[in-house]
Amino acid sequence: MTHSGQNKRIQGSRIKEMRQAIRAVPLVAAGLVAGMAAFPAQGMAGNGYDRVPPSEQLEQSCDVEAMNRLDADKVIAYTFEDPVYSTQRIDAPGAVFRKNEEWYRLEYHCQTEKDHRTVVSFDWTVGEKIPRSDWDKYYLYP
Repeated sequence: MTHSGQNKRIQGSRIKEMRQAIRAVPLVAAGLVAGMAAFPAQGMAGNGYDRVPPSEQLEQSCDVEAMNRLDADKVIAYTFEDPVYSTQRIDAPGAVFRKNEEWYRLEYHCQTEKDHRTVVSFDWTVGEKIPRSDWDKYYLYP
């Protein structure tokens, strides 16, 4: 067999493997969706939410609320200053959020129901964009 014929067989084999892998993607995705459906309408319960301390439940719910309202892909409540927690409220004067690969300062005040799953009030103020030169200092990332 010539070297050229061997390359064609290897390429054909790789194409076949790639096609099989591509066919497997919808199956994996379907499995993930089915797994999520096993925890219907339980908020974050399927993700171990109930095992998290109440202050973290509160922070997670309020961070998600901030992400939704700001169309952000990440919110961190404690970057510049620690949040202040009460039973159903968090005040996060030193928060940040990331949107379009940029970080911005954020102050938010959030109150939830007793279970910390439902946000009942949320007020926020967007601050200045954080210069990339400061990202390492505050453990921010692209």
